[in-house]
Amino acid sequence: MNIVDSHCHIDRVDLSKFGGSIESMLEHAKELSVKQFLCVCIDLEHFEDVFSLAKKHEQIYASVGVHPTEQNGKDPSVDELVELAKHKKVIAIGETGLDYFHIEKEAADWQRERFRRHIAASNQSGKPMIVHTRDAKTDTIKIMQEEQPQAGVMHCFAEDWDTAKAALDLGFYISFSGIITFKSADRLRDVAKKVPSDRLLVETDSPYLTPVPYRGKPNSPAYSYYVAEKLAEIRGVSVSEMANITTQNFNNLFLSSR
Repeated sequence: MNIVDSHCHIDRVDLSKFGGSIESMLEHAKELSVKQFLCVCIDLEHFEDVFSLAKKHEQIYASVGVHPTEQNGKDPSVDELVELAKHKKVIAIGETGLDYFHIEKEAADWQRERFRRHIAASNQSGKPMIVHTRDAKTDTIKIMQEEQPQAGVMHCFAEDWDTAKAALDLGFYISFSGIITFKSADRLRDVAKKVPSDRLLVETDSPYLTPVPYRGKPNSPAYSYYVAEKLAEIRGVSVSEMANITTQNFNNLFLSSR
């Protein structure tokens, strides 16, 4: 069985319980059948940290992009993103998107403009995009409909079915995180039942959003297993089948055109 953590921040994971060793962390993940990882970039200042992990470890891939809440670092041009995405181990653009949680919508023109640049870079490079949306679902979908990204995923999905359906209609995949294991996530579990099997992905977003049964403790890519387990339970299939489904979907989205 193989499970892919389709969105994690390995460069930010606390390695203290693994003796400070990336290798030990990866071995722990392997014990739970988590054997491939997409380490996602959130700012260009730390892109090299992410990229170096992908170059060193066969099972780790990288993305390049600037998170919508990052304001103090370099704001890349389309050409810069396309150039950094040329390496075969850089398989995605992002994470990008919109996040109005800490900023008023009226003051977020720079977020929307950055999002459009990332979409252009995704389309030009042929690398799928990773979309983050928080308190901004309407504008996120609106910009996607206007700019027509060719491929991508709504990561750490926590919105309603209408938002999922709009993304699916644009050809996007939907990735579920440990949030679907939370007691308060009944509505999200209902969404998870409806997403077509060929559009499902699982992730940890580690070191954030630790799933049950480890909620409240630091997250680790290994815990993708518990996300896949819950998604399998929601959809009435075995964990092994869910692993196969989501691994194939990851390959189809991120690896088939490398």
